[in-house]
Amino acid sequence: MLAAKPALLPAPRSGLLAQTTMFLDIDGTLLDLTDRPEDVVADGDLRALLANLAVKLDGRLAVVSGRSLDQIDTILGPIAQAIPVTGSHGLEYRWNGIWARPERPASLDEVAQHFSVLARQFPGMLVEEKTYGVALHWRMVAPESAHPARNQARDQAQALAAQLATIHGLVVQNGSDVAELRLAGGDKGQAVRRLMARRGMGGTTPLFFGDDLTDEAGFVAARDLGGRGVLVGARALAGAETAAIYTLPSPAAVREWLRKAAA
Repeated sequence: MLAAKPALLPAPRSGLLAQTTMFLDIDGTLLDLTDRPEDVVADGDLRALLANLAVKLDGRLAVVSGRSLDQIDTILGPIAQAIPVTGSHGLEYRWNGIWARPERPASLDEVAQHFSVLARQFPGMLVEEKTYGVALHWRMVAPESAHPARNQARDQAQALAAQLATIHGLVVQNGSDVAELRLAGGDKGQAVRRLMARRGMGGTTPLFFGDDLTDEAGFVAARDLGGRGVLVGARALAGAETAAIYTLPSPAAVREWLRKAAA
C-alpha cells in the first residue's frame, strides 16, 4: 500500500527522540550521490552529529545500507562501530561488536567478470564489488539522461543482470543508475524488523530515512510497526510512488533536520 502523497517532514517536535528509533540509509540520504561510489565519505561534522544522535536516542540509532559493513566503516569512521549497522541490503549486520554474515558465493566473482566485460563497452560504466553483491553503475555514461548511449547502457546492464540472476540464483536490485546482483535472503525491511525486535527498540516508533527503490521495504516495515518512512531527494521531487509518508528534498535537508532533532 502506497502513501497517497507524501508530505514534507515537519520540524522535529520536542520530546521526539524519547520515543523514536531512527534508521538511516547512507548514499543519497545522509550523503549526496557521487559519480564514483568510493568517493562517498562522511566529514567530521556528520560523524559528530551521528555520535550525538546515538547518545540522545540512547542507542536507538541504526544505519541500514546496501553498502557492505566494510564500506560503511570506511565511510562513517569510528561511529559505525558504536551503533547497530546493517549492510548489504540486510544480509549482514553488527551490533555491540558481534557480526552476523553468510558466506560469499563464488558465483559473484563470475558476475563481476561479466559485468566488467560489458563495462568496457561503455566509457564511464563502473563495476562495484561488494561483500554479497556486484553493482554495475552507468551514472557517468553520457551524462545527458536522454542520450542514446546512456539508455543503451542502462538497457544492456539490466538485461545482463536479469540473465545472470536466473543462471546463478541471485536477486536483481535496480536503483538510481545502477543494477546490482546480490545474494538472496535479505532486504532493508527485514533489517528494520530484526532491530525493532531487540530490547530497547521494541515499543518505540521507527523512523526510516531513504532515497531509493531499495529503501521501500524499509518504509513498509516502519509503517507496519507504527512508524513512518521519509523519502529523500530525486525520487521525492519527481513524485515517485512510495510507501513513505514524508519527504525531504536532499541529504543536506536530512542532516539539518537531524541537527534540529538532536539540539
